[in-house]
Amino acid sequence: MQKALSPEDRFAIKDLLSRYNWALDTGDVEAFVGCFAPDGVMIEEVFENPDVWAGRDGIRRLAEHYRGIVNFPGRQHYADNILVTPTGEDHAQVRSFALVTECHGEPPYQLRFCGYYDDEIVRLEGLWFFAKRVVRLWDGEVLERFPSHGAFVPRKRPAEIRLVKKP
Repeated sequence: MQKALSPEDRFAIKDLLSRYNWALDTGDVEAFVGCFAPDGVMIEEVFENPDVWAGRDGIRRLAEHYRGIVNFPGRQHYADNILVTPTGEDHAQVRSFALVTECHGEPPYQLRFCGYYDDEIVRLEGLWFFAKRVVRLWDGEVLERFPSHGAFVPRKRPAEIRLVKKP
């Protein structure tokens, strides 16, 4: 059994999730990149072809891509029901619910996404970073205990968020 994390570590991990959301939703590319370890990876397992963004340069391209989406300003990302499991002295797995709202114009606002994050985090020089962040829809393995559920059903990527990969 792994040693329990300190309350300070748990707060720092929750702050990491919040810094990620604030950076993404305010278009702060460098703060977003700073949430990841130098060799960190972000995987979006939402659409028919999962997207993988590796290393700080890849993470930066992802943040710049989102910042460039015309209707992205006004989105708010939320992470809650945070479950932290230590996996080593300086490593932990974090699972959290992910919700995205879209606040454009007058209310009512739109719920844009329901899913979850499945993270591997690492402490480097006393600070917590994402080593691997995977975003998934609320389907697949998390629902496998329910009869006739548990299959991953990939969605088609909307045209407004098509990715243009750089070589």
